[in-house]
Amino acid sequence: MLERVQKILSQWGVASRRRAEDMILARRVKLNGKIVTLGDKADPSCDRLEVDGKLIQPNKRPKLIYILLNKPVGVVSTCDDPQNRSIVLDLLPKKLTQGTGIHPVGRLDFNSSGALLLTNDGDLTLKLTHPRYHLPKTYEVLVKGHPPEETLQQWREGVILMGKKTLPAEVEVIRRSAQQTQLKVVLTEGRNRQIRRIVEQLGFRVLRLHRTAIDSLCLSPNHKNSLSSGHYRLLTPSEIDFLKDRANLIIENKGKL
Repeated sequence: MLERVQKILSQWGVASRRRAEDMILARRVKLNGKIVTLGDKADPSCDRLEVDGKLIQPNKRPKLIYILLNKPVGVVSTCDDPQNRSIVLDLLPKKLTQGTGIHPVGRLDFNSSGALLLTNDGDLTLKLTHPRYHLPKTYEVLVKGHPPEETLQQWREGVILMGKKTLPAEVEVIRRSAQQTQLKVVLTEGRNRQIRRIVEQLGFRVLRLHRTAIDSLCLSPNHKNSLSSGHYRLLTPSEIDFLKDRANLIIENKGKL
């Protein structure tokens, strides 16, 4: 059966589909000896696919891996970094990263910390990062100053960011000190630096941003599977099934990718 090459590489755990597209654009992928271009299709049962000169074989597909990581501040949420900064894969043992195609699902800013999913399940990555899929994510946000209630209500209802209104958000004041306010924020979308940009647009500044949960996957110290900064754990079978069920339900309700 013919399928797009980037989809095949994703299904085989070589890389996420978007990362596979980047590899194709960089002329790193060959199909039957010829450089692949975006849109090319292959039949995994009979065609020969190579990445960086290495033959990719479906019968040697790595075992699917699903990880929850507590990313520290100062670590990049990518598989490589041209500035040679620490990346999230550096926090994992080599047995989980070498030749497995594991990659982050979405990103957390360099200066932000907290929950981050990693997997080599390319299909799940595509669904969880697709604009149709609104996976709730919970954040602890420390803001300089005291945003008034009417300002927070603007945020809850949605604000115009880069010409497009944000989706409604849950914003709750946890505590106030002399010069700071701690907020609990739940978003169902993930635009680039969204929280920091909204807070700045509303006239304030984020001092600390920490993601405590991705849907029901929680880093809370009160949770039986709590994680300290820089540590990870494998998802349980029930957590994996939950993510897949949620992703499939959203996609089925809103149309095929």
